[in-house]
Amino acid sequence: MNDKEYVAKHAANLVKDGMLVGLGTGSTADCFITELARRKNEENLHVTAVSSSIVSMIKAQALNLPMMAVEHLTRLDLYVDGADEVTPDNTLLKGQGADLVKEKILARACDKFIVLVDQSKMVNQIGEKFFIPIEVMPFAWKLVKQQLEKLGGQGSLRPNNNGNGLAVTSYGSLVLDMKFDPQFEISKLDTILNAMPGVIEHGIFYQLADLVLCPVDGKIQETGRR
Repeated sequence: MNDKEYVAKHAANLVKDGMLVGLGTGSTADCFITELARRKNEENLHVTAVSSSIVSMIKAQALNLPMMAVEHLTRLDLYVDGADEVTPDNTLLKGQGADLVKEKILARACDKFIVLVDQSKMVNQIGEKFFIPIEVMPFAWKLVKQQLEKLGGQGSLRPNNNGNGLAVTSYGSLVLDMKFDPQFEISKLDTILNAMPGVIEHGIFYQLADLVLCPVDGKIQETGRR
């Protein structure tokens, strides 16, 4: 069992009968979906899932997990997902997969947001290893980029995987991948981006993670925000 499977199994064991669970996207989230489906089938666990992306929805459906559409969601017990970066205060950077809107909706809707990572995702500051993704309205991207540059940001529109065009999100938006001065207070940047016209969503998940699970020397290290 590798680290991703190990931490996913630990998280799946936190799911209780009757829970409504949000499913993240990515390789670690895939392991969690697989383990959750195993518990449902082998332990008769009654659970309903909500997906953060088409990818996780297809995987969950293939494993016969009962699904609910986000449109019908009024509450959520747990949301389990990975992250691209995690700082010591459990601030997250997400969005390399460009499904930011649903991810942040589920992170805010749940009673408990559990994040699954390995030690490679632990950083001292957000933006240490990745650009900060900022999802923008297509017609406003130049104006938003100009405002971000006034804050000292540097970056450009994200190309698509083929390199022959621009990456487009599930909602038809573009993504600006930006770097900022490491001294820029991340809580301040989060507030600015939340209020900036033309910005649909961004990859800073500040004070949203309730529990971060990370394998360390064969054991699960748990760090909680509260």
